[in-house]
Amino acid sequence: MSASELAELAEEEERRKKRAPWGVIALVLLTGIALIRNGSGEFDVGPPQPATAAAADTHAPAVVAAGAVQPLPASPPDRVRIPTIRVDAPVLPVGLAADGWVGAPPPEDPNLAGWFTGAVTPGEKGTAVVVGHVDNKQGPAVFYNLGALKKGNRVEIARKDGKTAVFEIYGIEVFEKNNFPGDRVYASKGAAELRVITCGGGFSKKHGYDGNVVVFARLVEVR
Repeated sequence: MSASELAELAEEEERRKKRAPWGVIALVLLTGIALIRNGSGEFDVGPPQPATAAAADTHAPAVVAAGAVQPLPASPPDRVRIPTIRVDAPVLPVGLAADGWVGAPPPEDPNLAGWFTGAVTPGEKGTAVVVGHVDNKQGPAVFYNLGALKKGNRVEIARKDGKTAVFEIYGIEVFEKNNFPGDRVYASKGAAELRVITCGGGFSKKHGYDGNVVVFARLVEVR
């Protein structure tokens, strides 16, 4: 193995060590802590919720099929675009806050998304995670219409390296925060996958949204 290949393997191992274990993230969500804490829910019509028929196929292949799009090297995301629901937003890095919450973009700007730095970058082998608010005090935010997406719709992630990773949705579901299936949502299937997450489900002024809308998508094209 060449020196450059050894260096690349060492860098990947270092990135892997820095990533948060999904068990920790799942535990944070299982305790009922909201991923996005600033949803107001105070609109005549709430955000759309996923249809039952849009549930992810739990028997999806666990590895990349022959001839499929190969994963990309690491590169942070720059923008997220979801043409079907007219999303075109910059992506900021977010991590775990000091109090153990999953970070989120500042709620004051409704058109911002966050890439969770404890996971891979979108397009890499593994499961990348992008989060965003469903609403704020002024009205709908970047992922307000996430629940209206359907299987076959696409999510485009423009990366800092100039490449665009295109993901096709194969499932979209809403999960109760008190029963969030962390392993199912975050576990790597051996390919380049993406999860896009916002708040959803029922809403109360005391507790906010009681669930998370989760989009399941896999890499199908690189531009």
